Amino acid sequence: MLATTLAFVGVNGIVRHLGTDLPAAQSAFIRFAFGLTFLVPALWAMRGTRLPEGIWPLFLWRGGLHVAAVIFWFWAMARVPVAEMAAIGFLNPVIVLVIAGLLLGEGLGRGRLVSIMVALLGALVVLRPGLREITPGHLSQLAATLCFAISYIFAKRLSAMAPASVVVAVLSVTVAIGLAPIAWWVWQPVSAEQLAWLAGVAALATLGHYTMTRAFRAAPLAVTQPVTFLQILWATLLGALVFGEAVDGFVILGGALIVGAVSLNTWAEARKGRIPPQPEP
Repeated sequence: MLATTLAFVGVNGIVRHLGTDLPAAQSAFIRFAFGLTFLVPALWAMRGTRLPEGIWPLFLWRGGLHVAAVIFWFWAMARVPVAEMAAIGFLNPVIVLVIAGLLLGEGLGRGRLVSIMVALLGALVVLRPGLREITPGHLSQLAATLCFAISYIFAKRLSAMAPASVVVAVLSVTVAIGLAPIAWWVWQPVSAEQLAWLAGVAALATLGHYTMTRAFRAAPLAVTQPVTFLQILWATLLGALVFGEAVDGFVILGGALIVGAVSLNTWAEARKGRIPPQPEP
């Protein structure tokens, strides 16, 4: 899980380094195009898989949500401090908790409600509306977080209908296809250096998903979830040392509240023998 946090912060750092030279849709498309090369074995293994009827609309809905999410995320990453991006992104599992409780029949007990309220308080500490300007970049990251969370709900349904490798591979293909016409519409010349950086984004993202999966297999979520807080610390250091961003104590405090609330809920539900919903980054 430690390696996972470093990999995902590395993704954030590279995208922030690339800045606004390339349109968000184009950057996202190139990243997913490179990512497909890592999934060639899974795509090849899919050729004999028989999928149940009615699964493709779910695949397409999830792909569409992910297309919107990655465009929002790439756009925001070039405009919002790295630590703030990481902190806002931690709202992802909180949104999933709300959706799972209200729409999937899992309920919103006292523990979940307390966790949600504490996490929302953390978000207010990070954003501090009324005390400073909420930029379009912040709104874009919030939109990305919401889209990623809803996408996870579709993933939860799909996981009961198809192997995990198929779900991941189809997501990558549908997102790449969905991004292609948007990227073509805004396409700008790409340098070899930019291509190399985006290939690095794909490699780090794939590594992060792999190490996260290994961590989930090796230990309970109640153990792995608190480690994700380190991502805010790495993001803060990256922003300060590489991009000259001021260290904001409110961002660290707010992020700690969000991660603490999610971790406490994970621990409580693990004690009850339930696995709470955990979205994919």
